[in-house]
Order: sequence, then C-alpha cells, then structure tokens
Amino acid sequence: MANLKEIKRKIKSVQNTQKTTRAMKLVSTAKLRKAEEVAKQSRVYADKINEVLSEIAFKINQYKVGGVKSRFFESTQNPSKVDIIFVTADKGLCGGFNIQTIKAVKKLMEEYKEKKVKVRLRAVGRKGIEFFNFQGIELLKEYKSISSAPNYEKAQEIVGEAIDDFEAGLTDEVVLVHNGYLNMISQELKQNHLAPIDPMKYEAKQEEHLKSMMVLEPEDDEKILVELLKKYFEYNMYYALIDSLAAEHSARMQAMDNATNNAKDRVDALNIAYNKARQESITTELIEIISGVESMK
Repeated sequence: MANLKEIKRKIKSVQNTQKTTRAMKLVSTAKLRKAEEVAKQSRVYADKINEVLSEIAFKINQYKVGGVKSRFFESTQNPSKVDIIFVTADKGLCGGFNIQTIKAVKKLMEEYKEKKVKVRLRAVGRKGIEFFNFQGIELLKEYKSISSAPNYEKAQEIVGEAIDDFEAGLTDEVVLVHNGYLNMISQELKQNHLAPIDPMKYEAKQEEHLKSMMVLEPEDDEKILVELLKKYFEYNMYYALIDSLAAEHSARMQAMDNATNNAKDRVDALNIAYNKARQESITTELIEIISGVESMK
C-alpha cells in the first residue's frame, strides 16, 4: 500500500503541474495575439525605413554623390572595436528562446576575436545578463525589465549611447542581435548591422535603386538625413524589442503546450502503474486469505 500511496502522490503532483503549464499556455496565447499584431504593424515601417537608408547608402558608396560625409555610410574593412547589442527575455520557461540568442552572440564574439577585434556587449534582458555574468564575461551596459515591456524612450536610450560612441569614433561597428517572431510556432534569429549602414543590405533591390527617382544633391540639407538616421537607429532598436517580445510569447506558448502534453503522458503512465500495483496488491491479499483458509482445514 505504501507503493500505491507514493504513485498516487506523484499523479497529484504531475496533475498540478499540468494545470499550471496549461494556464501559462493560455496566458502566453493571449499576450501573443496582442504582441503579434503590434510586431506586424511595426515591421512595415521598419522595413521601409531600412530600404530608404540602404538606397541612400548605395548611391553614396557606388556613385559618390551627394554632399554627405558621415561614418554611417563608410564601410569598415578592418574594424578594431565593435558594439553588440543583444536582446533576451526577462523570464524563462520559453524553451530554447534565450539560449539561441546567447549562442549567436558567443559565436559572433568568437568570430571577432579571431580577427583580433575587441567586442563590447550591451545586454537587454535579465536572462542574457545572468548568463554572461555567470560566465564572467564583462558587460558594458545592462538593461533589465525592458524586453518584457518595450517602449520607444528606452529604445532611444539603449541605441543612442551605442550610436554616440560610433559617431565619436570609439567603435567601428554596431550590431543588433535578437530572436524574432516568424510565426506561431517558430522564431527567427536576426543579426542586424546597424552601423555603418550596409549598402548591400537589400541586394535584391539594386535594380530598384538604379531606377529610383531619388536624387542626392550636394546642397541638400543634411538636417533631413540626420533626422532620418536618428529615426532609423531608434526604430530598429524599438522594433527589435517588440519582435523579440512576440517571439518570446510564441516560444513560451509552444514550450508550455509541450510541457502540458508531457504531463498528460506522465499521468497516463502513472495511472497504468497505479492500476498494476493495485491489482498486484489485491492478488496478494486474495492469496493470503486463501492460504489462511487452507491452513485452517
């Protein structure tokens, strides 16, 4: 009977876990719907501003036109110092969502290290911060409680410091890494080289760039371009936070669904074990009763 009690206790424990994971799945599903809609709307603007800046960079680099001279449009063949901004979640229980981003950052660091390039890390999200702190890897900046509640002002702050250092010549590249939303069951790792702006970023659109009516003149007011650049950096950072949050909810929903199904399978297996143990117990009791009656004859 002690064995039966132990199995029954395990069944109850797994059932409680199953209730928790099912509830977490429902919460993540509800949050995902809202985050997915915001991410889709933001993606349109982000893609368009990226295309515009890529076209400007293409024309400046290929045709040496316009009066703009800026580090943002000068490709660096041999960088000496790079800033990597990466986004992870503030919470766990979302499968391999966080570790995929962390692995991508570590791989990027190794690639730069082979080229003898110094890397500075700007971490957004508690999970990424905790991992690199545990590994003893220095973080230049740490931002917590932002990835779970993105806002434009915080995005400005995060990317603003990195871009200021780049413009001042303290760094040669700024790279943004995050795990983005692909669909309800998949995430897509994204590496965006924010600065300098890559003129080949939209290589498939080169023909469109050539046919474009956009003209850069030496007397063009650089204030317009400066404002456009500012919006480009800020919105890419903001979109990365939104995209990452949608992907996080998607990953957690999927992870909790798998956990719920695994808990159900475990309960079924324990119920079978319980019934077998109960049958064995009953059989043993019957044998003892029959043996006792036979001995009294």
